[in-house]
Amino acid sequence: MSEVRVNNLSNENNTGGPTISGITTYSGRHFFVPPQGTTAQRPDDCEPGSLRFNTDTAHLEYFRGDTIGWTEIEAELTEPLGGGTGSNQGLGVRGLICGGYDADQSSGQSRTNIIDFITLSTLGNAQDFGDMVVGASSAGATASRTRFIKAGGYMQGSYLGDQIEFNTFASQGNAIDFGNLIEANEATSGVSDGVRGVFMGGGNPSPNGGNRIQYIDIATTGNAVDFGDTTHSWYAGFAVNDTVRGIAGGGQTPDSPNNMNNGIDVITIRTTGNATEFGDLTQNSGGRYAAGGASNSTRGLIAGGRYNPGTYTNSIGFITMTTQGNEIDFGDLTLARWEIHGGMASATRAVFQSGDSPGIPSASADNRLDFVQIATTGNAVDFGDTNDHRRGMMSASNGHGGLG
Repeated sequence: MSEVRVNNLSNENNTGGPTISGITTYSGRHFFVPPQGTTAQRPDDCEPGSLRFNTDTAHLEYFRGDTIGWTEIEAELTEPLGGGTGSNQGLGVRGLICGGYDADQSSGQSRTNIIDFITLSTLGNAQDFGDMVVGASSAGATASRTRFIKAGGYMQGSYLGDQIEFNTFASQGNAIDFGNLIEANEATSGVSDGVRGVFMGGGNPSPNGGNRIQYIDIATTGNAVDFGDTTHSWYAGFAVNDTVRGIAGGGQTPDSPNNMNNGIDVITIRTTGNATEFGDLTQNSGGRYAAGGASNSTRGLIAGGRYNPGTYTNSIGFITMTTQGNEIDFGDLTLARWEIHGGMASATRAVFQSGDSPGIPSASADNRLDFVQIATTGNAVDFGDTNDHRRGMMSASNGHGGLG
C-alpha cells in the first residue's frame, strides 16, 4: 500500500483544498476536523452537501442549496444539554415560564413577576425559578442555549413597557435588566437562532408599532436595533424558528380588533430587512390570536388561540420549517385556550403553558401544561401544572429551534 505524508494539500491553483474522487477511507483512532466558523461567516457559494462546524451554535451543519441554505445536523440528546461540561452541566433542556395575569390574585398583584421552570424531558409540575424585574403579561420571549429573554409587555400598573430582561438558564434566580425595545410594545413575537433575538410585530399606539421588527444580540446587554418590517401590522401572533429562519404570524390586526390575521411571515435571522410571506394559517377559519408556538429544526407547531371574539380553539397545526407553505392539522390541546404567548421545545418534544380557557372557573385561567412529540401528529397529553392560575404568560426554552 502506498503512503503519502504531507503537511498541507491544495489544488493546482492554490485556491483551496484538492478535489478527492472515489471512495476515500480515513483510518486511525483520532478525529477529523471540518472547517469551522461563526453563523455570520457561513459561505453561500458552496456545493450542496458541504460540511462545517458552527462555533456560535456548537453544531455541525451542512449546505442544502441556495434556496434553503445551511441546516444543523441534529441527534436526540442522551446526555444533558451542554454535554456534561460547562455552565449547562446536568441542566437538560429547560423551559422558563414567566409573568402573566394572576387570575386568582395569589401573588397580590394583577400582573405577576413569577418565573417558573420545567425540564422538558421529565413530566411534572413547574418549579419556582425566581422573579422578573417588573411583573408583566403578554410580552415577547425567546432564548439562546444559555439565556432566556423577555421583552416589553403589559406591565403591572397598566401601561405598555419597553423593558428587556434576561435570566441565565443554569442559575435559578431573579431576572436582570438587559436594555429597552425601540418603543413600548405588548404581545410581540420572539425568535432566535441562538445568537440573535428578534421580536416581530406587537401592539403599540404609534403608526408603525404593529409591523416593526427589532433585534438584540443575546450574549450582550443593550437596547434593541431596527431590523425591518413585517408584511403588515399584527400583534399577539405565534412565533417559531430554526437556527436560520424566524417564522411568525397570525394574531390580530391593531386597527381592527375583530380582524384576525391569517398570514405567516419569514425572516432570515442573521440578516436585516423586511419579512416575506411564508404561507397562511388554515385551521379555525384561518386565524389564531394569542396562540402558542414551539419548534425544533424541522417542524414549527402552532397551538390554541382565538379565532373570533369569544371563540377559543384547542387545535394544533404545524408547518415544515424549510418549506414555504400553509399550516397543516396536527391534533388538539387537552383544553381550548388562548393568551398562550410562547411555547417550549427540545429536539423531540413541545410543551405549551396554560392560558385563558372558557371551561375553567378560576377567573378563566388554567394552570395546565400540555405536551406533544414533534415528529408525530396527534393530541396533546398532560405534562403537569404551573404554580398558579395565570394567563398571558411568556415562555421559551434553551433547546428550541434545533438548539438542544
